This record gives sequence, C-alpha cells and structure tokens, in this order.
Amino acid sequence: MTTELIDQARSGDQAAFEALVGPHLHEMQVHCYRFLGSVTDAEDALQETLTAAWKGLSGFEGRASIRTWLYKIATSRCLNMLRSQSRRPPAAWPSPDVEPPEPTRLGEVVWLEPYPDGPEARYESREAISLAFITALQLLPPRQRAALVLRDVLDFSTREVAQTLNTSEDSVASALKRARTTLSHELPSADQLPPLPDSPAERAALDRLVQAFEASDADALAALMTDDVWVRMPPVPLEYQGRDLARLFFAITAYRNGRRYRLLPAARANGQPAFGVYMLNPVTAVPEANCLIVITLAGEKISAITRFNTVVFPRFGLEPSLTVFAG
Repeated sequence: MTTELIDQARSGDQAAFEALVGPHLHEMQVHCYRFLGSVTDAEDALQETLTAAWKGLSGFEGRASIRTWLYKIATSRCLNMLRSQSRRPPAAWPSPDVEPPEPTRLGEVVWLEPYPDGPEARYESREAISLAFITALQLLPPRQRAALVLRDVLDFSTREVAQTLNTSEDSVASALKRARTTLSHELPSADQLPPLPDSPAERAALDRLVQAFEASDADALAALMTDDVWVRMPPVPLEYQGRDLARLFFAITAYRNGRRYRLLPAARANGQPAFGVYMLNPVTAVPEANCLIVITLAGEKISAITRFNTVVFPRFGLEPSLTVFAG
C-alpha cells in the first residue's frame, strides 16, 4: 500500500501524498517543537517539511521508511531555522506600578511556548515533552540538540543519526556526550515522580492549588511547594527559586492590593496540568484573562509554576473573560 501511495503521489496525486504523510504529522510537529521551543515556529517548520517532501518525493529511494525520511527533512528544516533566527529579546516586566523581588537568576530561554496536549499525546513519554526538558534542549547548540533528540528521544541508531546530519558516527557520539552532560546539569532530579495524569492524587494536589490561589493566600500556596520550587514567566526572564522567594513573589505581585482570581482548568500543556488564570475586575467582578500557568508536580508538591501571557489562550480554548463567574 505504501509503495502504491508513493507512486500515486509522485504522479501528482495530492490525496495520496496526504495519506502517505498524514499518520506522521503530529509526531513531526512535536519533533519541530522540541527543536524550536515555539508552537508557532514548529508549525512553520512542519509546513516547510511537507513542502520539501512533496517536491522531493521523486528522489525518495526507499532505503529508509517514509517516517525516517520525513524526520531527516524536518531536522534539516529546524536546523536551518535555528541558524537563521536572530536571538529573541526578553520581554520587560509587564507591571510598571510594582517592583518585583530580586530574582534568583535571569533565564536564558525566554521564547518558550507551551504545547497543548491533543488526543495523540502519549503520557508514557511525558518526560520528553515536559517544559523542563524543552527548556534544557534550547540551551544546546543546534547539532547537539539534533543528536540528542534523534538518538535518545526517537531511538534512532548512531548510524541513522549520522546519515540524517550528514556527519560521522564519531561526531554524533561526541555531540551526544556533550549534550547529555549539559542536560544532566539542567534537568531536575527525578526523586519524586508526578502523579499519573487525572489520578486522584493529582486532582487532590490541584484542588489545593486552586483553593490557595483563588484565596490569594501566598502562605497557603507556598506550603504546597517543594523547597526548591521554581517560578518562571517567559518571555520575561525573571526566575525565582525556593519556597520563601516564591511566596514573596506572589505576595508582592500577583496578590497585591487585594487582587482575586479564578482558575479554569485548561487542556494539559506538555503533559502537565494547566490553568487559565482570570483576575476579577474590581468594578464589574467579571474575571478577565490574566495568564496561563503550567504546573509541574513532584509527588503531590508543586516543583514549578510557569506563567505564560494570554497570547497562548486560543491554543488552549480559553476565553478572554468568564462572565459565568461574575458576582
């Protein structure tokens, strides 16, 4: 059937081409997202991959599977995009009327976007799509990034990775060694795994989070966190580590002047729980869009809260206001 579809697609049959590549579209987009850290850029890279595949199908010799061939094209397109991209500048602190606490550090990865889970999401590979993993990948040079993703995430052989990158197996092994070393320093330890998605343990932990957040209770929120919790907010580069500093950050910024919020469960992001955060308008009492937060759990404690601005709301099916909560 694949051979027949290839022959039909080569003759110009668009429907045959779509049937040929369709089963691989989601994983190709996730592959591009791992490289680029941006859903928008991943969509562009996927479209470039499909255009190149359509134009280059006559050169497909069948030595590898269609899937492997598509991965080679997608990897090449992502590497080209990384070479041509100018470094995106960080965003300024969005609230000039309040001075945030001194951060633990300024984050290097400020262009990160959350990836909404779809029905194709496989929770057994959550670690390979988690925000922590995607962030760490962005710190790697492009070819190290490619070697690690192809070898350790997708389980291609060293020979296949070398062929994909048009390099030697020794070069791949060297790049892979350096990439693994970097990730070992950047990724959090796996001492406590998160609860299974939608399990009673996860729901209980998230219920406690919602209760504390909607009460604007910084102390109660901090009590739910690990000692080394991280609070991040790309594209703003400020990063806060530690329960006490996280409590201070929320008390000074989010909960200042008696601000109150409503949290609405959103589609999972990067395999992790996510909420649309709506701030109550002090005049109308209507909850208005404020941000999206993605929660990382270690056991039943919060090990990271990552805040994204409302530009990501449409991808998660979130509305700009919640009149249902008014009053």
